[in-house]
Amino acid sequence: MSQTAVLVRWSYEQKCQKAVEALGQNGFTAVYCPTAQDAHDYIIKESEDAQSIGFGGSMGVKSLLVEERLAVQGKEILNHSAPGLSREEKDVIMRRQLTCDLFLAGTNALTVSGWLVNIDATGNRVAAMIFGPKKVIVVAGRNKLVEGDLATAIRRVKEWATPPNAKRLNFNTPCAKTGFCSDCNSPDRLCRATTVLDRRPRMTDFRVLVVNEDLGF
Repeated sequence: MSQTAVLVRWSYEQKCQKAVEALGQNGFTAVYCPTAQDAHDYIIKESEDAQSIGFGGSMGVKSLLVEERLAVQGKEILNHSAPGLSREEKDVIMRRQLTCDLFLAGTNALTVSGWLVNIDATGNRVAAMIFGPKKVIVVAGRNKLVEGDLATAIRRVKEWATPPNAKRLNFNTPCAKTGFCSDCNSPDRLCRATTVLDRRPRMTDFRVLVVNEDLGF
């Protein structure tokens, strides 16, 4: 690893650790993960007592390859993004995720002051993050960190998360074509439900893994 890479990693570690400390002060169980493999191992361990496991559609979580391992263990996998599902089947799975044993999701932005900021099109992901599942684990790659206020976090979501997600999902939005947010009024608009978790929802066992690697958008 080059000196530049070492120093960049060190710099991100300081920011990740600051976010972990702030999350802890805000009531979340926060864990610093030096690598994606550490996040993978944490999730596998925390899933031991879970039978039904919901996936919120996070590309960061997908890259950890935990779904495959959990499926082999005989867990009930609730993934509405699985290929070949009808619209009705997706809806059933999204509702089942609201009462699963463990819900795995990403976050669109994480401020170093310990706020989780997300924007959904349907709201199923943020709904399950807030209340319902017995345990929630949110994975936040270092690229999700925001050094700023709420407006900065929202701007990060709309400029860096929503356009590639809209393109990935084949949504007919301006940002899926240009890569830039135009605050559109498209029928396919993704930006419909904005949530800010500035404290842990009081009845939810909520874990946040802050990973010193880029994960997702």
